[in-house]
Amino acid sequence: MLEIKDLHAGFDGAEILKGISLSIKKGEIHAIMGPNGSGKSTLAKVLSGHPSYQVTAGEISYEGENLLDMEAEERSLNGIFMGYQYPVEVPGVNNAEFLRMAYNARLVRQGKEELDPMDFDEILQKKMDDLGMEPKYKERNLNDGFSGGEKKKNETLQMALLEPKLAVLDETDSGLDIDALRVVANGVNKLINKDNALILITHYQRLLDYIQPHYVHVLSKGKIIKSGEKGLALELEAQGYDWLTKV
Repeated sequence: MLEIKDLHAGFDGAEILKGISLSIKKGEIHAIMGPNGSGKSTLAKVLSGHPSYQVTAGEISYEGENLLDMEAEERSLNGIFMGYQYPVEVPGVNNAEFLRMAYNARLVRQGKEELDPMDFDEILQKKMDDLGMEPKYKERNLNDGFSGGEKKKNETLQMALLEPKLAVLDETDSGLDIDALRVVANGVNKLINKDNALILITHYQRLLDYIQPHYVHVLSKGKIIKSGEKGLALELEAQGYDWLTKV
């Protein structure tokens, strides 16, 4: 599904990613871990097509097409979903209406008719019921005044509606207490299946107790310095990153 080869990228002239190579197949969950400043969020932003980040070398192939040729909107319409560490608050934009516009954009892309508010509400309510979410999420403005946990739950709802082929969640556990972490993780787990894939960026093993990765990669100074199965995350929890980064 996703092939990254020798990716070099940066921000404002500074090279942050210094030769990332990664292969992700359908049905797989990959966790990206690493110390602060290692390039984890930069990788997420490059995959999503953030215009402030520049790719200077390397290739990214997504479902056989050159991802780097696609604008951010094109990537989203082609099934890539980005969950941000700090979701943006948008006062004045109703959350349900925003979700309907995003949902309809995908329908149009697929050559289907848009849904009117009543038909969409039935789908939205079912997704919210599946995720155990309260009706207030439909009535409020997009992330406006939401707590950290509410923002992450709302992102999970967006993901449930858009049914991405590839989801990239950047520190989705940031700012969550134990109960909120469990709710968000359970919601994500319900959405992952054999036909999609997940890149999970996190600092902490605790998230991986709830969302079990097939592979764990350690990023340091812009490079993947070690890859392994879930047990690698337990080693990192016990020993920190020094035993890898100071070799």
